[in-house]
Amino acid sequence: MPDTALGIEDLTVPVLNPMQREVLVQLENLSVDLDPATLIAEAVAKTGLEDFGATDFHPRLRAYAGAVDADSGNTNLNRLILRNRIVRLLSQRLLLTDLLRRYPEIHGIEIERPIIVVGLPRSGTTHLVNLIASDIRRRALPYWESQEPFPMHGEGPDVNGVDPRFARSVSEHESAMAMTPLVQNMHDRFPQAIEEEVEILDLDFASYVLEWHGRVPQWRDYYLALDQDRHYGYLRTVLKALTFLRGPRQWVLKSPQHCEQLGPLTRTFPDATVAFTHRDPVAVIQSAVTMLAYGDRMRRKEIDPEGLVDYWIDRIERLLRACVRDRDLVGPDRSVDIGFHQLNGNEMPILETLYGHNGTALTEAARAAFRRYLDDNPRGKHGRMRYDLQRHFGRTPDEVRSRFGFYFDRFDVQEEA
Repeated sequence: MPDTALGIEDLTVPVLNPMQREVLVQLENLSVDLDPATLIAEAVAKTGLEDFGATDFHPRLRAYAGAVDADSGNTNLNRLILRNRIVRLLSQRLLLTDLLRRYPEIHGIEIERPIIVVGLPRSGTTHLVNLIASDIRRRALPYWESQEPFPMHGEGPDVNGVDPRFARSVSEHESAMAMTPLVQNMHDRFPQAIEEEVEILDLDFASYVLEWHGRVPQWRDYYLALDQDRHYGYLRTVLKALTFLRGPRQWVLKSPQHCEQLGPLTRTFPDATVAFTHRDPVAVIQSAVTMLAYGDRMRRKEIDPEGLVDYWIDRIERLLRACVRDRDLVGPDRSVDIGFHQLNGNEMPILETLYGHNGTALTEAARAAFRRYLDDNPRGKHGRMRYDLQRHFGRTPDEVRSRFGFYFDRFDVQEEA
């Protein structure tokens, strides 16, 4: 039977289509100002607010914007995207501070017994969190809300009941799909899909998210030196505000970043139940760098496959060494380890264990919702990608896997071809 998997023949030497070329050329001579004072002034003008809350974010903002500015490989399109991201984060921080001022009772809301999915990117975390979120008793963070968690003053649903934040997210997703359509086959962040809460932790300029948008090793080092207990506390405050706005349900959360922040995570959410997903790091890395290299045809002036794979081999190793070191901070009575190979038809027993640890009844309605989600979202729903680590990135699977013996020794991980 022929291999019907989709490969990207021009991955590292992209052949741009006319629309892609036109967008890059139009922005080629644009001046993109990343001065923090200018970005702050723009957010203040956009929202009509001036109080950002605690002022300790200023050094982190300077480091964040400075890392973007120092990345000389960015296209002007990516500089503009990241500049707009910073203005959006600042604007949302202003809106949160204003909401807390007007409704101080938000601080009294408890975030009780969340289920938190922790695992490498591309290891089944997205599948698992979306599956759990199909239980309507759970509160989750859809992508559209992660980008604009708090509405602008005076904004409300249109005559059809559509939140303008959702409408903006739909428009942005359509533009992204037109520009880089194969992202859907790898990791489609459509507006309703459940997203990582580190997107809202970034309102405090304290997450690893920026590493996915550019080559920012100086930001990685700055982020790793932060006292994350403070910033995870800020995350908890944001979750309280979102609970206040859209319903008092138990949260389901997920992020690979938590692999290296299990101390702050468990101290911030001491009654959480944690689902750890595990996958062969070779499969994770080849999937992640392929997705990043494909997006880089618009983000970067040139694709750097060797630099890209070297960075993410190191980055995944850091995440996993921290996870192995701190895994036992979460006791066996409130955690479960899940091999990627188990997330292909064996989900129901996993969910029974997880819900049992969480002290939540697995009702027939919840079981039916889980079955519907599994039926409607088979693996490879949008098509299967073909990866070639050696051809595109100059690394053999065995060469990469040799870095991760410590991980295979600790968890039940199956090697993948």
